[in-house]
Amino acid sequence: MRTSTESSLVPYVTLREGEEGAPANLLITPKRPGNRLQLRYADEERDDRDIRGVLWARCSQTPRDERGMPTGMPRWKLMHPSRQRETMQELRCQVCVKRARTPLGFIFLAGPNDYEPDATSIITGQPPVCAKHARAAARLCPHLDGRPMVFITRSAPLYGVHGTLYGYGEDGVQVVAAPDHPLPYGHPNLPTLLASQLVRRLNSFRLVDLEELLEELTAATQPLPGGPDDARPWPSGR
Repeated sequence: MRTSTESSLVPYVTLREGEEGAPANLLITPKRPGNRLQLRYADEERDDRDIRGVLWARCSQTPRDERGMPTGMPRWKLMHPSRQRETMQELRCQVCVKRARTPLGFIFLAGPNDYEPDATSIITGQPPVCAKHARAAARLCPHLDGRPMVFITRSAPLYGVHGTLYGYGEDGVQVVAAPDHPLPYGHPNLPTLLASQLVRRLNSFRLVDLEELLEELTAATQPLPGGPDDARPWPSGR
């Protein structure tokens, strides 16, 4: 059951009613050196590309409230591409958009059946959560079903992007493929891909359940018996 606070809480990354994809004005043109074909907007701006030069889907944004949060009814199963990119790139909490690092490291949540329990490498498009909003995120997101897989990691390097591939067809520039997996940065198809999700890879992590996470976060914020100079060891794991 959601608390009254959670009932009024909508994650920053959640798409809102009224936020829609911008009209397509895509071109494919040669880019030097090599004259390799590249997807671009006819009126492209600097923020249309990410830090690796990949073109991103445009989507309108509703007005912000006094806290700087988006307004409008949530579309719970969808994430806004720009806000997902922002929180994933800067490792900010997907709920409150504050820095997501915790005393344990970074916390990433996944659906209860998204990965095998013995997986040694995880690729995720879900931005991290901060210590304060881990429980709320688990209850608010329908995909997490209140019982998420919880991955704790010290490092989550950028991997690539989810998106849609474009090419030439009878109607000019059009969708030619929608890969069901993310493309890593450096992939030869990225120049003609329109990205919608930024993806990170987790190679070294611990897998715990939600209650274990909350207990560890509570313990990590308690004063250490020996004083502030005593270091709390990083628990062994993957």
